[in-house]
Amino acid sequence: MITVNPDGKIMVRRCLVTLRPFRLFVLGIGFFTLCFLMTSLGGQFSARRLGDSPFTIRTEVMGGPESRGVLRKMSDLLELMVKRMDALARLENISELHRAGGDLHFPADRMPPGAGLMERIQAIAQNVSDIAVKVDQILRHSLLLHSKVSEGRRDQCEAPSDPKFPDCSGKVEWMRARWTSDPCYAFFGVDGTECSFLIYLSEVEWFCPPLPWRNQTAAQRAPKPLPKVQAVFRSNLSHLLDLMGSGKESLIFMKKRTKRLTAQWALAAQRLAQKLGATQRDQKQILVHIGFLTEESGDVFSPRVLKGGPLGEMVQWADILAALYVLGHGLRVTVSLKELQSNLGVPPGRGSCPLTMPLPFDLIYTDYHGLQQMKQHMGLSFKKYRCRIRVIDTFGTEPAYNHEEYATLHGYRTNWGYWNLNPKQFMTMFPHTPDNSFMGFVSEELNETEKQLIKGGKASNMAVVYGKEASIWKFQGKEKFLGILNKYMEIHGTVYYESQRPPEVPAFVKNHGLLPQPEFQQLLRKAKLFIGFGFPYEGPAPLEAIANGCIFLQSRFSPPHSSLNHEFFRGKPTSREVFSQHPYAENFIGKPHVWTVDYNNSEEFEAAIKAIMRTQVDPYLPYEYTCEGMLERIHAYIQHQDFCVAPGPALPGAHTPQSPFVLAPNATHLEWAQNASLAPAAWPPAHSLRAWLATPGRACTDTCLDHGLICEPSFFPFLNSQDAFLKLQVPCDSTESEMNHLYPAFAQPGQECYLQKEPLLFSCAGSNTKYRRLCPCRDFRKGQVALCQGCL
Repeated sequence: MITVNPDGKIMVRRCLVTLRPFRLFVLGIGFFTLCFLMTSLGGQFSARRLGDSPFTIRTEVMGGPESRGVLRKMSDLLELMVKRMDALARLENISELHRAGGDLHFPADRMPPGAGLMERIQAIAQNVSDIAVKVDQILRHSLLLHSKVSEGRRDQCEAPSDPKFPDCSGKVEWMRARWTSDPCYAFFGVDGTECSFLIYLSEVEWFCPPLPWRNQTAAQRAPKPLPKVQAVFRSNLSHLLDLMGSGKESLIFMKKRTKRLTAQWALAAQRLAQKLGATQRDQKQILVHIGFLTEESGDVFSPRVLKGGPLGEMVQWADILAALYVLGHGLRVTVSLKELQSNLGVPPGRGSCPLTMPLPFDLIYTDYHGLQQMKQHMGLSFKKYRCRIRVIDTFGTEPAYNHEEYATLHGYRTNWGYWNLNPKQFMTMFPHTPDNSFMGFVSEELNETEKQLIKGGKASNMAVVYGKEASIWKFQGKEKFLGILNKYMEIHGTVYYESQRPPEVPAFVKNHGLLPQPEFQQLLRKAKLFIGFGFPYEGPAPLEAIANGCIFLQSRFSPPHSSLNHEFFRGKPTSREVFSQHPYAENFIGKPHVWTVDYNNSEEFEAAIKAIMRTQVDPYLPYEYTCEGMLERIHAYIQHQDFCVAPGPALPGAHTPQSPFVLAPNATHLEWAQNASLAPAAWPPAHSLRAWLATPGRACTDTCLDHGLICEPSFFPFLNSQDAFLKLQVPCDSTESEMNHLYPAFAQPGQECYLQKEPLLFSCAGSNTKYRRLCPCRDFRKGQVALCQGCL
């Protein structure tokens, strides 16, 4: 029996106790080393993607025999370390069993001395060190080869001095300093080398000429355009409901509205198809991005749908989607930023780079929120494709606010303007100014039977108040005129509330709470009067009331509301003066359906109530707000509006060999000469042009309306010449060209004539007592102010 020295027992016990820390120490060393090596090698492998750069030397070197040998050694090392750990673990387990049994006597061959264990650990560490040195040598060799290749091609990777690409060198400098600012550059293969900068700037962007040693076939190969497909009217809207998506209260509201109007859309499509006859219509691919519904913009409308919030925008968007779909065009609908990026082909990153593919859409309908999102994520592609964008803009954007430089210099800069679009690309809910395109919406159209039922079921003394939010009832002085109204009529409200009656609503008002649209329609069909408090401005409800046989009573504003004196309009990109709550109803419908009075004048207000009670009206809906009218209008826009073509008529300084104008027989205005040739691709047709010289301080919008016509901004270039002033017998002592949204114009005193220098500033809106503006006007179709007689 072997006797163990007490000192030896102590040594063995210490050794056994230290086995677990040794195991953790060895495992930590191995894991750390493995991570270090894999990071070094993996970084080299992942730093390149095939085809990203002409320089692939690092990938080639690291993929050769030496790198494979390094990886084998790393594998062997890892296997050896695992085996050592197993042996240590078994030894430790045995020692634990013996210690538990109180037996401290071990065979001599089962006792691993502490010194031997340390030697093995040192050997493993040495192996790891050797491998690290080997990897370092390979990396140095790789960098050396990379440097030699770069040096050999330096002459091919310097920014060329080409007058056709004047910005190339400056862009290369920018890339040197900022190429890591956005991951999208690396996505396109930029790796910090001069050649990668030039490849990107010549093949992805267009600031540098193509490199002669690059294979240009791939870069020049453009995708073949898809064959043209003819648009066919649709009457079944079930697929559109699927395209609109779900999950938001706003979308649910829009889908319900679309479903309710399906029969009217189908009938309108049938009528328009008969009107157009054999007219060929190419099917357009259209993206509709509703920016205000995205989470990034706050989606402020969805939570308010069920609480009486403003629904005008959602009514309009639902009808736009329905009209585009019924006309037979291809639609894609997005209500999130992620969907937008996916449909546009936005590269990963922060939006500095162009799209990864040509834009697959002929048209994009969006709002100001969506416009901002596209600019942030499309890079240079935004400037390239912005001519295809149509912006749904409730209140309009006047040219003075749209032109960035001019707006900044002359105090027209706001949060919503300065986009430098063609002003016709902004599409409004009502025809505020002809500078923008009138998009509109629809109201439900009644058949003759329904109209007769409404006329027979009207209550002569029932009034409904326009306003579903309690805040609207805070109108100052409402008690006075509501008291007068209450003497003659029973007043009903549809104000939202959860548990108790809103305190803003007087006790004599019968409040129904927020009603679903069909029930609200039934209430209007019984009422005699629909009365507004002055807010909200220009919503769809007054047209719905008039279509259901109500008379609309509204407040006259004195002074008129505008961005200069009213908080609601402050910051909006328009200087338009609003003389009543609903200017369209006042100007384009008027009495007997619309009455506009001063609510501060008790006598005038009471007289109007008495007159309204004696007045009988039939349900009335302007044609442009029917389904057919909206289809007709959008069809004309899609067929004829093209903002991507080069400018047409010449700007100031160019003279045509023969003037296209003649002075009218009464010598008051200019007309298009019968023998004059039409301007190429002019729409509306130029022969509908009539031109007047406005009185001082009068806008062209008002001047044309005075003659029963509409101002047409697309005709301004025809008039922007000295010849037009001469034909009107205006004595121009001098003629100058400047940037001003009031030009062309004649200034007195001084007998000076001014021509417009910037095409984007041609504007029907705006006036100044110093100028007599030269105004282009046109006729319009009955009930369709957006289109001239020959525009369809």
